[in-house]
Amino acid sequence: MSTSIFLLWLVSIPLAIHAAINVNQPQGFLLNCGGNEKIKQDSLTYGPDDRFIKTGNKTEIKQEGLVPLLSSVRYFPDDAEEKFCYNFPVNKGRKLIIKTIYYYGGFDGGTEPPIFDQIIDGTKWNINTSADYADGLSSYYEVVMVAHNKVLSICLAKNEHTTSNPFISAIEVLYLDDSLYNTTDFGKYALVTLARHSFGSHDKLTFPDDKYNRHWDPLVDDNPVVTSQASVTPTTFWNMPPEKVFENSVTASRGKSLVVNWPNFPLPKTYYYLALYFQDNRTPSPYSWRVFDVLVNGVKFFSNLNATTSGVTVYSTAWPLEGETKITLVPANTSPVGPVIAAGELFQLLPLAGRTLTRDVSVMNDLTKSFNKKPQDWHGDPCLPKDKSWSGVICSSGMNTRIISLNLTNAGISGSLPPSISKLTALSHLWLGSNELTGQIPDLSSLQNLETLHLENNQLEGSIPESLGKLPKLREVFLQNNRLKGSVPGSLRNKNGINLKVSS
Repeated sequence: MSTSIFLLWLVSIPLAIHAAINVNQPQGFLLNCGGNEKIKQDSLTYGPDDRFIKTGNKTEIKQEGLVPLLSSVRYFPDDAEEKFCYNFPVNKGRKLIIKTIYYYGGFDGGTEPPIFDQIIDGTKWNINTSADYADGLSSYYEVVMVAHNKVLSICLAKNEHTTSNPFISAIEVLYLDDSLYNTTDFGKYALVTLARHSFGSHDKLTFPDDKYNRHWDPLVDDNPVVTSQASVTPTTFWNMPPEKVFENSVTASRGKSLVVNWPNFPLPKTYYYLALYFQDNRTPSPYSWRVFDVLVNGVKFFSNLNATTSGVTVYSTAWPLEGETKITLVPANTSPVGPVIAAGELFQLLPLAGRTLTRDVSVMNDLTKSFNKKPQDWHGDPCLPKDKSWSGVICSSGMNTRIISLNLTNAGISGSLPPSISKLTALSHLWLGSNELTGQIPDLSSLQNLETLHLENNQLEGSIPESLGKLPKLREVFLQNNRLKGSVPGSLRNKNGINLKVSS
């Protein structure tokens, strides 16, 4: 499924690098795509990407003043492959924040970056960095999602608008604590970052101030700025905003409403996750509180919010927005001072394209290890997105996708059939004839939906499994021209209506 979404862009390219800080790395993966060695970017270390991908070419971008993270790319010139995939071993069920970074830099001698698709675990969206590149900027895309399998795939794929080679500069795959954004149904949605700002601040906040390397951009408008006189404890907030986010806030005078136009771009009509962060900036005392209503585009978002020096968050998991957005804070008549706001996060709800059953994905990964000369496009999710499924693979429809047919007839593959192929329990047709498969036919007794089995013209050995005759839907079995020994099991030979071909 291809989903149209509005994405966070605008990552300016720094011309100087801050001094590296000796701190622990966030948990996860930081890749310098196309690079040959580890590089330092601010306080983070990014490693080469070779361990996570087996395709593509690497090149350097020669541009004066470019930071190391944008100085190399991996690009994908192969027209034979449908998609080009990174694979990351992850903890199934854990929450991840994934960031893909792109800077074209004219690596291929062109003047305009290509348009292509990005696919994360089967969910696809369009990558177009042309506007940012024309402004001298790199681009990044950030999404929060849950790992539904033990392997996370991040793929690039050509589409009808692609005129040159897809490319990528860097990837971050970092773990989040379970509490973050935990009211979202991550079984159905991912969260695509649109805006994350620290109001009244002049400096961008990243790692190590934010332990997950979320980028909090500064936002200064015409509202008065106040400085906090009290610290907050990030772990008391579900989303764990960094403490420095609360150092500055914007405010209004006593009795006056505070208006913040944020984000500063129009939004398409859909649903969003919206989180706002507040703190009374004064020195803690019994009088350090402010009460006000929170309105979003004139609609009551939260009533009688009491912002104390400890800080508070209000959020909505699915709030409808369209066009320009205006945050209005209306003070209560009894409030001793005007309203105040420190920061905000905005995500678009991205419906997932569904997911392939974990067990089926695991079996297909076993096949990629067992087969030699496997199809070139066997990367990423075997079923999703549907227009980029693996060669020879047909899958069912719906949110919980299953593999129902595998046809690699005369595909030039060699190797053996792993025992785990019996776990493709939705399989109706298994056609692997006219290849160079060796070894024995594994027990297929669990394939209760199997209708046709073609293994002819290979080099399979051993006996014909007795269990084939007990498969209730099986009506066609081709096993001729192998090196099988022994007799045909009576349960198979005498099966009613069977179309059976074996060598004498």
